[in-house]
Amino acid sequence: MSDFSVSNTADVLEYLKDLQDRICAELSLIDGAQFVEDAWSHENGSGYGRTRVLADGDVIEKGGVLFSHVQGNQMPAAATAKRPDLAGKDWQAMGVSLVIHPRNPNAPTSHMNVRFFVAGANSEKPVWWFGGGFDLTPYYGFREDAVHWHQTAAEACEGFSGGSYAKYKKWCDDYFHLPHRSEQRGIGGLFFDDLNEPDFASCFSFQQSVGNHYLPAYAPILRQRSQQAYTDAQRQWQLLRRGRYVEFNLVHDRGTLFGLQSGGRTESILMSLPPLVAWSYMAQPNAGSDEQKLLDEFLQPRDWLA
Repeated sequence: MSDFSVSNTADVLEYLKDLQDRICAELSLIDGAQFVEDAWSHENGSGYGRTRVLADGDVIEKGGVLFSHVQGNQMPAAATAKRPDLAGKDWQAMGVSLVIHPRNPNAPTSHMNVRFFVAGANSEKPVWWFGGGFDLTPYYGFREDAVHWHQTAAEACEGFSGGSYAKYKKWCDDYFHLPHRSEQRGIGGLFFDDLNEPDFASCFSFQQSVGNHYLPAYAPILRQRSQQAYTDAQRQWQLLRRGRYVEFNLVHDRGTLFGLQSGGRTESILMSLPPLVAWSYMAQPNAGSDEQKLLDEFLQPRDWLA
């Protein structure tokens, strides 16, 4: 990790802002509507960001793409749960996070996040790491979509440390799991955290590869599935499954907890929540239905590239 200096954060910030621009431009092209930007800053100088939201579009019912750069004098509990040695240290966090909720139930929700942390930046030995990934939450299962998504995820890992796709794919399956439901949130993808080896340049390159592969993974699926016809019953199923998404984000997601515990901007932190959602007591799909197929065949950890 000897090649890192605090000045490297400028390179990360430049990349993240450009990534946000590119993703918003492509998704706007698909939908035909523009993201509305809410540029914000904390009055105490502890952070700033650009929250961009596309709401009530023809394709995207609600989508948010957030860039933020925040800092503080003491690491929040969510960031030190597994690293107690960092408690009390000053910190910086920067990243791009997005969630896209399409209108059409045949089109899956997608999530992507790439982030960079530095703790003790003013000390002799600052501690830094990268994290992030992307995952897909379908409401109806299409095998070709799942294969394409995971193939693109595997391509994002090519040229880096051996076995990284298998490692980060399993990490994603394990992380995006609702223990109180005993079910997966979606079909997974990639998830990595605490990445700081072998050196800064390699880790930063990997983060860029993950961020740059999000659009090739998601855009073709969004374009195709948003053109399909759907019924009111399929729409209701989508709203029920969105409820699982909300449950995970509010109960288990470390990023949400970190943002709230660090005094982050609540509107930006909760931009990931869908505009419409439903809960129904003891709702069960009919045996043999496409809805039951989603649960049985897609929302189970599996090797989509086998």
